[in-house]
Amino acid sequence: MIDLRRVQVLRVLADRGTVTATAEALHLTPSAVSQQIRLLADDLGVELLERTGRNVRLTVAAHALLRHADALHEQWERARAELAVGSRVTGTLRLCGVSSAVAALMAPAVARLRRDFPELDVHVAEEESEDCFTLLLAGQADIAVVLPTAGTPPVDDARFDQHVLHEDPQDLLVWRGHPFAEGGGGGGGGDVDGVRLSDAAAENWIVKPRHNDTYDLLLAACSAAGFTPRVTHHVKEWFAVSALVAEGFGVCLLPRLVPVPGEHPVVRVPVRGNPRPVRKFLCCVRRGSGSHPALAEGVRALRAAVGRLPG
Repeated sequence: MIDLRRVQVLRVLADRGTVTATAEALHLTPSAVSQQIRLLADDLGVELLERTGRNVRLTVAAHALLRHADALHEQWERARAELAVGSRVTGTLRLCGVSSAVAALMAPAVARLRRDFPELDVHVAEEESEDCFTLLLAGQADIAVVLPTAGTPPVDDARFDQHVLHEDPQDLLVWRGHPFAEGGGGGGGGDVDGVRLSDAAAENWIVKPRHNDTYDLLLAACSAAGFTPRVTHHVKEWFAVSALVAEGFGVCLLPRLVPVPGEHPVVRVPVRGNPRPVRKFLCCVRRGSGSHPALAEGVRALRAAVGRLPG
């Protein structure tokens, strides 16, 4: 017999790449991860890992097992969902997502769930997109709202169901005295006609390059517009970014879901022409789990939150 929990450890190891990272994701010790893989190998009578210096890599047999493991876990998720259909919406529902999704979508969605299903215990975690997929895979999150980046799984990844939840335009945020801000008004709408992203090619940009989905999106948008941004200040939190923009240290792309701090003398300038930078939020669950009553209600609440967004 195969213990699916051991197969799950192998799946996370394939995703994270190292025993240490797998242990961190599963809240285990590295020795416990290694033991689970050894026991699984003994159950199957094959070698699943081979050493390459100080690291390990998956064998051909391990990769073959993983192809079947995705189908096995999908079927298990479907079975769990089917067993729960018709019962009251209870238990625990864990949501994770990027910060702007937490603020604009998850907060009202969780409020709706708390009102409609008081027996459902809902937890929210703010994480970067890649980490959200790891949490889903490890069974430590049920629904994720993420931004697709170079490091996230493709939309047809057999482990997840992904669909577009919301498209969020991005504007250029500049200080009030910037030439792009003429006619924009304080803290608000910007020039009616806006600017092309390529017009900002010579600007200094404010964004944190490491462990930040926004950086990948900025690079992709600027590359499509024909330039590489000159990043001069490495800051991630939007209030801090806005404060630096207000002092004239650079510009940034500000998503529509993120409000402009009223105390900062900055102007949100629409970006016109093509390409227009837009963030696409994906709603993701483990494949096969979407019909579970709690997950289905969670996704429904997120869609309702999108429907109440301005504009």
